[in-house]
Amino acid sequence: MTMVQRTSAECLGTFWLVFGGCGSAVLAAAFPQVGIGLLGVSLAFGLTVLTMAYSIGHISGCHLNPAVTVGLWAGGRFPAKDILPYVLAQLVGAFAAAMLLYAIAAGKADYSLAVNGLAANGYGDHSPGQYAVTSGLAIELVLSFFFILIVLGATDRRAPAGFAPLAIGLALALIHLISIPVTNTSVNPARSTGPALVVGGWALQQLWLFWVAPLAGGLAGGLAYRALGEDLPAKPAITGEPKPSV
Repeated sequence: MTMVQRTSAECLGTFWLVFGGCGSAVLAAAFPQVGIGLLGVSLAFGLTVLTMAYSIGHISGCHLNPAVTVGLWAGGRFPAKDILPYVLAQLVGAFAAAMLLYAIAAGKADYSLAVNGLAANGYGDHSPGQYAVTSGLAIELVLSFFFILIVLGATDRRAPAGFAPLAIGLALALIHLISIPVTNTSVNPARSTGPALVVGGWALQQLWLFWVAPLAGGLAGGLAYRALGEDLPAKPAITGEPKPSV
């Protein structure tokens, strides 16, 4: 696959993650009488990754997340020269999804970006449960670490074939079940950046945490899995090795 094909897949996949995950929070979480709540939003994020992993994993690896890209590099699965194009594609997809989501949400008569938000991540006064910055740093770091560990383990050539998307999607759903009350759950700098660029103000001021913690956790997770002792060449991607360029 060419870099254009791979980054286009990453852009579309990240769009789907942000639109599906954040969209479930903004449009459906508290809808009168049939709101999907925290459980539904958590499941939605997991389903976006699961469905995209099966759809584009063989094209780009379906990272959809700068922390995953960095973690795969640290784990010896991804070349350093491809990190920047992947991250830029992920950011473009996330921002486009946030803009479309805002345009749809604004069609509701009583919607207010300042009041209703756009599922942006935050801490302190902007944490759903009013958790402090230290709590946000700790949980984002730890969950990002384990997410990358799961990604690398599930995609190891020694792991059962074909089940990686299920493990990774369920892991992301579990991560959201744990941390939505703390930070609204990031573990993904692109997912955080898209809504923050639309919301502006406090969301941009607090965005640093949702780059620092996931990237640090992803890097540590990649190094940790590598230290566990892989002894076979591993897949460079979530669901499969991209096909060679024609």
